[in-house]
Amino acid sequence: MANAVSPPSAPLDSGATPLSAEQRLSFYRTMVLSRAIDERCLSLQRQGRIGFYVPASGQEGAQIGCAAALEPDDWIFPAYREIGLALWRGIPFRTLLDQFIGNAEDIMKGRQMPNHYGFRDKNFVVASSPIGTQITQAVGAAMAIQRRKAATVTATFFGDGATSSNDFHAGMNFAGVFRTPTIFFCQNNQWAISLPRERQTRSSTLAQKAEAYGFPGVVVDGTDVDAVYRAVRSARERAVRGEGPTLIEAQVYRYGPHSTSDDPRRYRADEELQAWKRRDPILRLKELLLSSGQWTEAKDAALLDEVRAQIAQAIEAAEAVPPVAPATLFEDTFARRTPQLEEEKAAFERLVQEGVIRP
Repeated sequence: MANAVSPPSAPLDSGATPLSAEQRLSFYRTMVLSRAIDERCLSLQRQGRIGFYVPASGQEGAQIGCAAALEPDDWIFPAYREIGLALWRGIPFRTLLDQFIGNAEDIMKGRQMPNHYGFRDKNFVVASSPIGTQITQAVGAAMAIQRRKAATVTATFFGDGATSSNDFHAGMNFAGVFRTPTIFFCQNNQWAISLPRERQTRSSTLAQKAEAYGFPGVVVDGTDVDAVYRAVRSARERAVRGEGPTLIEAQVYRYGPHSTSDDPRRYRADEELQAWKRRDPILRLKELLLSSGQWTEAKDAALLDEVRAQIAQAIEAAEAVPPVAPATLFEDTFARRTPQLEEEKAAFERLVQEGVIRP
């Protein structure tokens, strides 16, 4: 069952100027928060307190490094595993948790599956479940950016499995032909649910698929937050100069299941998991911070206590919020409800009052 792809072995700072102490500390704090949230949300799902969760442990370096290299006005077209990007964009965990629960303060009003969130004010497009659909959306949005002559880019996120989807190839082709300002960010976590990477393609890398569409593809060690930052920053600079898209393959590993509906023990060996954990992105950055004197074990323990307390407070507050009101079903369909919709809403509310429909 062992996967043919082994963890990369390049050093954290290979061949490039290191980032500032402040940047690295900010990266580290967000990565620790993301991991702590991941662990807690998995527990909440197992307890039946949220219905579904898609873990991201092991991919924090790729997500935070990429998010930090983008500008706030850049558009993010996520899949459903991008909690690190959401946190870096400044979306509070409480807001995410309201969506996971689907309570009355969920800005999606309970209309999306958990982990399928979006935030218009953060240029963070709503995720959708069909594999790869966000890729073509990102390219279309980038074509609009071109026409407006804006100095922004779109970044779309997907896994290795999505490179076998129709939307991947259609999006790549349009991006190449029209030289769109798009960053294709593939988090190659080695497993498309239970299908290993070597069963996805005969290509030696996923990044090389960009060559067929006329633009660069780059492989980066996704456990190295600095390397990811530099690769994405370079791709963004190319895009705003009008030089077109870039495909970045960040080699990572998901430690947990594909989702809470999956059991990875059925298809992968523990030896493979442990090999990748020795290059854990959080541990690597922590060791660098410790060796440089920028961090201490005492500060690390205090940070973990702090984020766990914040998470616990957010959970307590979110679970105290009542469910979404049933009548919100009739909102947001039209700017102003039609007479027919008003009649249907009134009939629905009567059924609720009579107890035929229970909130």
